[in-house]
Amino acid sequence: MNLTAKRVNILGAGTSGRAAAALALREGAEVHVYDGRDCIDGPIDGATLHAGATPESAEGGDLLVVSPGVPTYGELVASFSRDAGETIGEIELASRYFDGRIIAITGTNGKTTTTELVERVMEVSGMSAVACGNYGTPVCEVVMRDPAPEVLALEASSFQLETISGFRPDVAVWLNFAPDHMDRYDDVESYRRAKLRIFENQGPGDVAVVRHGEDLPELAAEVVTFSTEDEAAEWYSDGRRILHHGELFLDLHEGSHLRGMHNAENAMAAIAAGLAAGADRASVTRAFDGYAPPRHRCELVLTLDGVEWLNDSKATNLHALESALRSQDRPVVLIAGGKEKGLDYTPLLPLLGERVKAVVTFGQIGPALAGTLGAAVPSECVASLAEAVPAARRAAVRGGTVLFSPGTSSFDQFGGYEERGDAFCQLVKELR
Repeated sequence: MNLTAKRVNILGAGTSGRAAAALALREGAEVHVYDGRDCIDGPIDGATLHAGATPESAEGGDLLVVSPGVPTYGELVASFSRDAGETIGEIELASRYFDGRIIAITGTNGKTTTTELVERVMEVSGMSAVACGNYGTPVCEVVMRDPAPEVLALEASSFQLETISGFRPDVAVWLNFAPDHMDRYDDVESYRRAKLRIFENQGPGDVAVVRHGEDLPELAAEVVTFSTEDEAAEWYSDGRRILHHGELFLDLHEGSHLRGMHNAENAMAAIAAGLAAGADRASVTRAFDGYAPPRHRCELVLTLDGVEWLNDSKATNLHALESALRSQDRPVVLIAGGKEKGLDYTPLLPLLGERVKAVVTFGQIGPALAGTLGAAVPSECVASLAEAVPAARRAAVRGGTVLFSPGTSSFDQFGGYEERGDAFCQLVKELR
């Protein structure tokens, strides 16, 4: 792809847009970066910045690169696309300048843990690898490194997959699917179609690692399956042991800190992807020694008065909340709430009745969520997380667990799930 003297317009001046701008500039393009904010934080050397962008700001160009935070089907993209030679996203742009192997991971939940594990598996196997994409470093920044890594462990969100064209991962991982981002998509099927694009350009020489039983179309790639429910899958786990075609491959409790069915699925997906990309069995098993999942994912904050306090702030949708609940074997007081995303929480009611003794809700969705969940268990609504923690303490019993698994995003009261999780951890530590 030759960008010399071409005009490249980039929508979004966040980390993804800045990385795309740097790559386009390296390739000799004239780069213009547009952002809807009134002020853009910091210059981008060599690029022209346009703050306060609106559809009326649209100018023609040879290439339009859309950042994942900019709605692909919104008016801003539509206006800039009319006179653009081609419209793509950052991972598409990066892939055109990368000659190594790409392992792309998508799914509603578990992407980050799996991406980290894939990076670790490949590095222990002797190949340079970088976790990037929706997790960690923007892909364009990674492919500009000298030398570039041999493998990209690329977390691909639905927002990023909306803007691919020829992007073709050597290994595509489909972890799971559940409704999410209904504040961006018109319906669940639109969200699903965006995620399915991960397989769009794969062929017979590629591999698709998929959760057994998922409703997927016929795939052109070789399919490898994993499951915690059906032993007929190529990879199967009971939550502790990982079996390959019925034979023990790895015991997660011997060396790693991964616990729960959801983490067993993430581990199997990473193992299958790593082996498909050239890792060897001995290196794969060594990669799990001492591994702990990323923060904010059923993270044990402390045990106080016989009660475990778990930080699962990364649970920004129902599927993540459900997975966290299913992994608990102690009486649970659940803290949930945050931004209203248009999700239906009623399917959780039977599981709440089995695993949860009380719920504390907070945030924008708090009152409505308490009303819904109150049909299954006693529910109390408070305004903020600072009020939710002492309320949960009052409801907890010795030998039980307070599970902070919000089930929605954080942007009503926090800047992201990390900030929200850190706030929870601090509030819990102050209880002593």
